[in-house]
Amino acid sequence: MDPQLPHTVDSYLARIGATRPGRADAAALRELQLCHLTSVPFENLSIHLGEDIVLEEQALLDKIVSGRRGGFCYELNGAFAALLRELGFGVTLLQARVHGDDGKLGIPYDHLALRVETDDGTGPWLVDVGFGDHAQHPLALDDRTDQEDPRGTFRIRRALAENAENAENAEAYGDAEAYGDLDVLRDGAPQFRLDPRPRVLADFRAGAWYHRTSPDSGFTRAPVCSRFTASGRITLSGRKLVTTVGGERNETPLGSDDEVLAGYREHFGLRLDRLPTVRGAGASAPNG
Repeated sequence: MDPQLPHTVDSYLARIGATRPGRADAAALRELQLCHLTSVPFENLSIHLGEDIVLEEQALLDKIVSGRRGGFCYELNGAFAALLRELGFGVTLLQARVHGDDGKLGIPYDHLALRVETDDGTGPWLVDVGFGDHAQHPLALDDRTDQEDPRGTFRIRRALAENAENAENAEAYGDAEAYGDLDVLRDGAPQFRLDPRPRVLADFRAGAWYHRTSPDSGFTRAPVCSRFTASGRITLSGRKLVTTVGGERNETPLGSDDEVLAGYREHFGLRLDRLPTVRGAGASAPNG
C-alpha cells in the first residue's frame, strides 16, 4: 500500500473497525476476518450500476476503503490480501470452482480465496471474506476433520475424480485427487473446489469478466448486498430486506426508491445516488 494514498493500513483497519494487531498470529487473523465480514458487504452492485470492475490492488482499495463500498469475491479477498500482507501475514491467492445447486462445478477462476500463514506456527489457514454466507472464522487448511464454526460445520477433504460419486468408491477410479484439489464442505454440502496452486490477481480477470457480463452468471440477474451481523445476516436483494437472526428469517418489502436507497445507506453504509438496474430476469446472485 502506498503510504501517500488514503487507503493506508490504518484507514483500512478503521474501515473494518479493527485495531492494528501486535503480531500476525492466528488470533489476530480470526479477529480481522470477523471485522471484515461484519463491516464490508458482499455485493454485486457495480454490475447493475454500470461501473467497471478493475482487478488491480489500488483500484480495489480505492473502492473498498476510500469509496466505502463492498464487492464480490475477487474484490473483497483481493483487497483483504493486500491488508494482511502489510500486517505481516503470508498470503497466497487461490482459485476455486463453485459447486452449483445441480452438483456441477462452475468455471475455472469462479472464486478467489486466500491461503494465509501466521507467525505462530499454526495453520496454514483458509481465509474467505468474499463467499457470501460462509465460515465466520478461518479454517485450518490441512485439517481433514470436521471444523465447528458459528456458521456451520465445515470440512476440507481431497477432491474426488469427476466420476467418483463419494469417498467410498473413489478408489475404484484410481487417483481421484487432481493436482491436490480440495473440496470445502459446509454441513455436508460441497461449497467450492479449491486449487492449492498459487495465483496472482491478474489470473482472475477472465472469471470476473464472465461473472459481470454473462447471462449464465447469477451475478448479472439481480443486485444483491449482504453482510454478517453479530447474530446472523442481513441482505438487501432488489426491494426486499432480509434479516436472519438465530436461524429465524424475516423479510421486509421496501416500496419506494427512497426506501431502498435508505436501506443501502443505513444497513450497509453505502451511499448510492441511484438504484442499481437489473440486467435481466432471473434468480438471486450466488456466492462468489
